[in-house]
Amino acid sequence: MTVSTTPEADLSTWPTGRLLAVAARLVEQRWVAVLDGMGLTHAGLIALHTLRDGPLPQRTLAQRCQVTDQTMSRTLDRLARAGFVARAADPADGRRQLTRLTERGRAVHEQAVRAEPALLGGLGDDDAFRAGLLALITRLSASD
Repeated sequence: MTVSTTPEADLSTWPTGRLLAVAARLVEQRWVAVLDGMGLTHAGLIALHTLRDGPLPQRTLAQRCQVTDQTMSRTLDRLARAGFVARAADPADGRRQLTRLTERGRAVHEQAVRAEPALLGGLGDDDAFRAGLLALITRLSASD
């Protein structure tokens, strides 16, 4: 008996969950390759995106990115080594550090944002597609 290792040709027969999972993996693989070329990880991009409006303490940044403080610490260490973020004492509370985007970090974030439409075959600019994704995520998040 021969076992086929090629996927079914007719994707229209696949359940929606499988389609979503495959699409997510394909996008993630493309993102990893593009971001790697920029010296970023997906976690790093999320942190840079969250810092675009101004400096934040690490704990606040971790909460907004929905990761642990330890995970954020490792992410920020990598971003700082790459020159994408800088840390400094919080003027309001010297015991706490604030993390801010550097000019280099802002530039690489903008570069990643500009790269996204090509990764998605133009779908990232499709308002109806984005609205559908937002509705799906909102609905699934509310059911947790």
